Amino acid sequence: MRTRTLTAAALASVALAALAGPSVSGAGASSVARPGHEAVVLRHQLHALIAAGVPGAVLVVRDGDEQLRLSAGTNDVATGTPMRVENRFKIGSITKTLVATVVLELVRDGKLRLGDTVAQWLPGLVPNGAHITVKQLLRHQSGLFDYFEDPRATEPYLAGNLGFVWAPRALIKLATSHPPNFPPGTAFSYSNTNYLVLGLIVERATGHSLRQELRRRIFKPLHLGSTRFPTSQRFGPRLAHGYLWSPQGRQDVTAVSQSLAWAAGGAVSSAGDVARFYRALLGGRILPQRLLHEMRQTVPLAPGVGYGLGLIRVASPCGPLWGHDGSFAGYLSDTLSSGGGRHQMVLLFNQNTFDDTAGTPAAQKAAARLIQTAACARL
Repeated sequence: MRTRTLTAAALASVALAALAGPSVSGAGASSVARPGHEAVVLRHQLHALIAAGVPGAVLVVRDGDEQLRLSAGTNDVATGTPMRVENRFKIGSITKTLVATVVLELVRDGKLRLGDTVAQWLPGLVPNGAHITVKQLLRHQSGLFDYFEDPRATEPYLAGNLGFVWAPRALIKLATSHPPNFPPGTAFSYSNTNYLVLGLIVERATGHSLRQELRRRIFKPLHLGSTRFPTSQRFGPRLAHGYLWSPQGRQDVTAVSQSLAWAAGGAVSSAGDVARFYRALLGGRILPQRLLHEMRQTVPLAPGVGYGLGLIRVASPCGPLWGHDGSFAGYLSDTLSSGGGRHQMVLLFNQNTFDDTAGTPAAQKAAARLIQTAACARL
């Protein structure tokens, strides 16, 4: 029930593949093989993910002007309704790239500066706010404790009140009841609290809700017709049901309120819309090059993996890839794109665990294998 920074096994496998060099093509390996063959491999691996216990999934892979759009499994276990490519998912921390892009647009427009502090915009919201900058929030270098690590954040949902609504400031208060992880700017620690604070700064700087700014600046201009930032449980049509898996069984948790994540992971989207957004962003159609360059300046997380301003960088056999992943109760999402957005992969599926994995060990391996293959697939 948390948003997070990495699908650890999947992205680590991509990074490790880069360090080891290209591997042999096949249903269980990363591939840089002959065109056309990998579409067959990807179909096989997507169905292997379903066979390993994931209810349903959607995969979009773009290679230049070629695009592969696949779905498998079901979007509703109770009715057996088939998953469709057009289905929407709660995309978790992929929302962070959307919010970071809005923040950088405000920098472009002169309404914000990366060096502005929290105290300038939201006096008294967090301790030491005069020394925490917008840039540090974007890159998880503020030191603020992650409110998701406080069990009080998920207590209402675990007690069965799936519709419980959190206010962002209340979640930040949970975070600031804990001491900071480190002085601002001295280290990296992924914290969802950072993006709640950024969401409030966007609202203060614009006088509009974060939902309005996302819609005006990103959803409408890019024609992302399947993307929403809901402020209620009205998600619109085609939302896939989300399931929490444990050894004791599978529970439908679609109704968990996204107020638990808000600016850190509250968006709903389709695989096609996610691909369109990252293609526009990385292709330079949203931000000026100086800010896109700033967005891509990363701090290291692991060998071959770094975090920029709402973007993750992953080394791969086909060069550096950019994107993010996400998790929210019942949903997992991953997206990676080449530097200019001409090669992309988006994988969305409707199951996760308390540990933010795909489910069984077999499902985890199947998801990692599929992401690794899709990351460098040539159609």
